[in-house]
Amino acid sequence: MENKILREFILRSLAEDLGDGDHSSLACIPENTSGKAKLLIKEKGILAGIRVAGVLFNTIDKDLKFDVLSEDGASVIPGDIAFYISGLQQSILKSERLVLNILQRMSGIATSTHEYVSQLNGLKTKILDTRKTTPGFRFLEKEAVRIGGGMNHRMGLFDMIMLKDNHIDYAGGIEKAIIRTREYLKRNNMNLKVEIEARSLEDVRTIISVGGVDRIMLDNFSIKETLSAVKEISGRYETEISGGITLATLKSYAECGVDFISVGALTHHIKSLDMSLKAV
Repeated sequence: MENKILREFILRSLAEDLGDGDHSSLACIPENTSGKAKLLIKEKGILAGIRVAGVLFNTIDKDLKFDVLSEDGASVIPGDIAFYISGLQQSILKSERLVLNILQRMSGIATSTHEYVSQLNGLKTKILDTRKTTPGFRFLEKEAVRIGGGMNHRMGLFDMIMLKDNHIDYAGGIEKAIIRTREYLKRNNMNLKVEIEARSLEDVRTIISVGGVDRIMLDNFSIKETLSAVKEISGRYETEISGGITLATLKSYAECGVDFISVGALTHHIKSLDMSLKAV
């Protein structure tokens, strides 16, 4: 199923790029001319997207030869060569921009994730991504997070119940939101984890008194408030902290004893890793 989704994504992306043909290449490159190119790394980081590149090249032209020198998750530096691709020059040129778009963005996400994860060495806290992703590209952005050492929070609205501020307000409060959720799951014979957002220590106490959830997300809590909340929860529920956390404050929040820290910036504010596909 995952490979099917990937191939469908590649075909849609190619259709968007090619239209009725790569006229630049068709105009000046003889049809049956073979060539070779290399992926040149121009910036230090964590490589991600090699698996995807292999499927992409095979989709474009099954006769392209893909020689991998660095796998997903590898640390790379300027001057490294991640792979060679050889075959018809028109096929290589057809794939160039799409493979770079994928690899540069995925590698940027993996690099950023690795930086966050490295701050938490020796601590139990895990780094999570969020749904702040690029429409249509989410499954690859979340793969990049995993390659960088992070964990996926949820893929979408379907694989976990997350009761955020608007759900709680529309439902008429924390207690009603939780009770209706449990009734919904029972009525539909569903077994989904339930997470609920707390906006204050008072919310935390209300959630604990009502029960019926798996994880409490502390939204925009200070470090002092987080310490108090973790103490009150006392291991009865998983804990997650989210909102305004930076690399500078990350470790201090983790030292409060939370299980997870979710960081939207992993996929939302990303600098792509610099690399290029060069003819050799």
